Amino acid sequence: MINLTLKQLRYFEALAQQQHFGRAAAFCSISQPALSVQIKEMETQLGRPLFERGAREVRLTAFGAEISAKVRGILSAVDDLGDFARAGQDGLAGTFRLGVIPTIAPYLLPRLIGDLTRRYPRMDLHLRETLTARLVQELLEGGLDAAIVALPVSEPSLIETPLFSEDFLLVRPATQADAPVPTREELRDMRLLLLEEGHCFRDQALSFCQADASPPRNGLDGSSLATLVQMVGAGIGVTMIPEMARSVETRSAAVDCARFAGQQPSRTIGMIWRRTTPLASQLQELSEVVRLAAQDQRRTN
Repeated sequence: MINLTLKQLRYFEALAQQQHFGRAAAFCSISQPALSVQIKEMETQLGRPLFERGAREVRLTAFGAEISAKVRGILSAVDDLGDFARAGQDGLAGTFRLGVIPTIAPYLLPRLIGDLTRRYPRMDLHLRETLTARLVQELLEGGLDAAIVALPVSEPSLIETPLFSEDFLLVRPATQADAPVPTREELRDMRLLLLEEGHCFRDQALSFCQADASPPRNGLDGSSLATLVQMVGAGIGVTMIPEMARSVETRSAAVDCARFAGQQPSRTIGMIWRRTTPLASQLQELSEVVRLAAQDQRRTN
C-alpha cells in the first residue's frame, strides 16, 4: 500500500514549482538533504521517477507531471478543510498566507504587519513577495489565502476588492528640478528606466507614455524601484514610481519627484482571493485593515 504523507506532497509541490532542490528546501524551511530523502521516498513508493535531475535544475518527468496535477488537487482540498475550520472561529487565527507584489511590499508591509498583529493576535502571518502572475497561480492552487496586487487581474475564479488608487510620479535627476515636467509624448523620447518584464508596474508605465507595449530602445530594465531611482540619481535617465514609494526610495538619491500635468497616470490596488473560500467575510474585514494601513502610510509619505 502506498503511504504518502501530506508533508511529502508539499515538498513535491515545492520542488515542482522551484525546479531546484536548494530553492525548494529553503521554501519549505528544511535542509536540502532532507528534501532529497523525502522525494526519493516518494519515488520509491510510487515505483517511478518523478523528476529528471540536472546539474542546475530539475524537471518533472511525464509521470511526475501527471502526479503533480493530482497533488495540487489533494493539497487544495486539504487547504479548504483548514479554511472551513478557520471560518468558524472569531476572526482570523492560525496560519494565514498573504502575497504582495514587489512594488507594494516594502512600503506597505512595515505598517500593515503591526496593524494585523494587533487586530488578529492569533494569526500566524506568512508573507510571500513575488510578481502578480505567480501570486495568482499560487492563489488558485491554494498556496495563498489572499494577495495584494494592482487591479484588475481579470481571473474569473478570484474576487477582486479595490482598496485605493495612487498616482505615479516622475523621478528625474535633481539637476532637472526646475525644468518643465515632460509630457507623455516627450517621455517616449527620453531614456526611460523600467522594471524588468513581468512587473505589472512596467506595463502600466508603458501604457501611459506610449501607445504600444514595446519598451523604448534606449531604456534600461531593473529588478527593483530602488535600483531605478539610484540610476536616475546617477544621471542615467528618468523613471516613474508609485506615490507610496516616494519617501523610501528618494531619501538617499539625488533626484527630484514631480507630478505630470493633466491627467495623472495611476493604478488601483486591491486584494484578491478565491471565490470558493469560506473565509470571504473574514477576508473582506481584513481588506479594510489593509486599506486603513495604506491610508496611514500615504498620509505620512
